[in-house]
Amino acid sequence: MSNWMSVKHIPLLVTATLLAVLFGVASLRFENFCSPFVVSDLFSEYAFLGIAALGMTLVILSGGIDLSVGAVIGFTTILVATLIQQRQLPPPLAWGVALSIGTAFGAVMGAIIHFFKLPAFLVTLAGLFFARGMAFCITQESVAIDNRTHEWISGLAIPAGPTEIGFNSILFLALWGGLTGVANLSAFGRNIYAIGGNEESAALMGLPVARTKIAVYAINGFCSALAGIAMTMYMDSGNPIYAIGLELDVIAVVVIGGTLLSGGVGNFTGTLLGFLTYGTIYQITYFANWGSSVATIAIGGLLLAFVLLQRFLTTPEH
Repeated sequence: MSNWMSVKHIPLLVTATLLAVLFGVASLRFENFCSPFVVSDLFSEYAFLGIAALGMTLVILSGGIDLSVGAVIGFTTILVATLIQQRQLPPPLAWGVALSIGTAFGAVMGAIIHFFKLPAFLVTLAGLFFARGMAFCITQESVAIDNRTHEWISGLAIPAGPTEIGFNSILFLALWGGLTGVANLSAFGRNIYAIGGNEESAALMGLPVARTKIAVYAINGFCSALAGIAMTMYMDSGNPIYAIGLELDVIAVVVIGGTLLSGGVGNFTGTLLGFLTYGTIYQITYFANWGSSVATIAIGGLLLAFVLLQRFLTTPEH
């Protein structure tokens, strides 16, 4: 294949086809699988994962990686729960504090990566240990949230036929729409793609590489903190052990969605499809009563297949 403009869309088409096949076969196999309730549950149960995956998409598009997202989510849950339950802060104020910390944390990592020319893998790995350690510094126990405002906001929903779109799903879809617009319609989005494609060339063209990379990691930190808030909404509690290893699921969702790990190729529609594919696999194992281990194995195999597909598509002869 000589036309790269067509080649780069192949992973997205593969993901869309795979999702259609999985959902179609499951709908034929399991009664009531093809229903608005299943789709609604898919979004509400995994919204925090989807929110984190959107932030990770920006990072991978820029040619980076962030291993700290799971730890930041866990830190955010226990921070928010402690501020609301023990410090008696209003939930919106507690959320504002958590989002500010997450954004600043991401920006600091982005600055270290860029100005010290350090591998993103190592810097964010250090960030993982730091954020998880800070979570355990707050408390080593789970903190339940019993707050009327928190319960009211987490219970907000938009009617959608026989079912409804919950608050976490609204957060996820709103963020998806916003970041899609930023990536496709703004100079910032074009800069991200250029840097991910070739950072040296982007710098020679006079693009604001430093500012863009720091902003990318800052936005990802914001998304990680927002995912933590969504998790507290779903769990009604905070715990320093929440989201351990979730960064691997987040990366899997992004890669399955067709974003190249080398950077510069991908989009948020693909991440949405990757998210839906991930959730559909877990829904299938639930309906089939196979256990989550089968879903984990399936996700692992699927991730390997997409990595091999990326390798095939990015070789010079293709």
